[in-house]
Amino acid sequence: MQTVTASQRRISFRRPLRWLLRVDDPVPVRSDEEIEAEVWKNYRWNFTVNVVDGAFFWLGLSFASASTILPLFVSKLSDNPLLIGLIAMLAQAGWYLPQLFSAGAIERTARKKPWVVNLGFFTERFPVFIWPLAALLALISPTAALILFFATYALHQFGAGIIAPAWQDLVAACFPVNRRGRFMGMNSFLGTATGAAGAILSGRILETTGFPHNFALLFGLAAICVFISWIFIALTREPVRAVESDTLQDRNMWGKLGRILSQDQRFRRFFIVRLLITLSSMGVGFVTVAAIAHFDLPDRSVGYFTVALMVGQAAGNLFMGFLADRYGHKLALELGTLTAVLAFALAWWAPAAIWFYAVFFLLGISMATTIISGLMIVMEYADRNKRPTYVGIANTGVGIISMIGPLVGGWIALLGYSWLFALCTGIGLSGLVLLRFWVVDPRYETA
Repeated sequence: MQTVTASQRRISFRRPLRWLLRVDDPVPVRSDEEIEAEVWKNYRWNFTVNVVDGAFFWLGLSFASASTILPLFVSKLSDNPLLIGLIAMLAQAGWYLPQLFSAGAIERTARKKPWVVNLGFFTERFPVFIWPLAALLALISPTAALILFFATYALHQFGAGIIAPAWQDLVAACFPVNRRGRFMGMNSFLGTATGAAGAILSGRILETTGFPHNFALLFGLAAICVFISWIFIALTREPVRAVESDTLQDRNMWGKLGRILSQDQRFRRFFIVRLLITLSSMGVGFVTVAAIAHFDLPDRSVGYFTVALMVGQAAGNLFMGFLADRYGHKLALELGTLTAVLAFALAWWAPAAIWFYAVFFLLGISMATTIISGLMIVMEYADRNKRPTYVGIANTGVGIISMIGPLVGGWIALLGYSWLFALCTGIGLSGLVLLRFWVVDPRYETA
């Protein structure tokens, strides 16, 4: 009887993954000028298909919002508040934490699109198709429905995090440096608009359809939209560039991480300030509660605050995207941080409830800037062969602070919301000063 060694088992396991990621496909050797010409040739096509991808993806996730729809679904199956918290934890940890660990393998792969399209279909998209079944399973066993939902939701979130550096590197490869801002801005703007429409439709479905069929319908719509989104991102024309031999040989991720943070002073300073600014946002989740508690507002005020937040996001998406393309992502981040500082200062001082509409509008602008410039500026610090690792370092660090920050904010809120907002204002102002005078703008230094 023939025995199979452990190394042979590993090879047999890796072979389908290598085929899925097209690792062994030959890559043509081309000059930078040829690749740049291909980027501009396909610019309009890639802009269109990726914007449509983003619009359908945001629409799909609006039918399964981690902030509203999913907590309500879980609350119908269990009264344990820890399960509600588990949704938020998976949403944060799933997206941010895996990026550093997948970045090295992504760097050593010439094609980033197969990570996003081929692997992403199974890790990020396919689990959404299971959610309608989980909702219908509630008719038989609520416990089994919870287990199936959380298992597939965890796979969806961690699957998204695994491929996230590849998606960001794909965007950087397909769009010139002075076009990434407007792409991200338009992508987020249309995503916000479609998400708002999806939220309105979700409310109607929840109101007119009984449980659990209402959630099965919502999750079904989410799956359809996410699949349409996948079709459009699969149409992306990636300018493939051969991986340099040094990158292929460097497999020590932790050693590479240490070298980047110790040797790249520009990025190290940005990374420190980015973490500080992220910590300053620990009070975002408490603004609504503070306004309602302090001014004794009705629950319907939450809907109006949400509108103000989305209007701010829409305005920020359009304005900051074009601003970043013209003047750099660092300036956009400075303005986004300033709006967050003003928002927390206003929440700290506000003498009347009406001021909180301005608070949420400013927070919306700040959130839009973080999505656009917070992601894209990292690409300008990194050499093109190391972009996934830079992305992994930046986003995993932000993810850790994003999980710890709200816990610290909750502890401070026990002393009073005014103390929390004052601290957020002070930390944000410190981050703004350091971002302005201590952090180097990579675009203009390179120029």
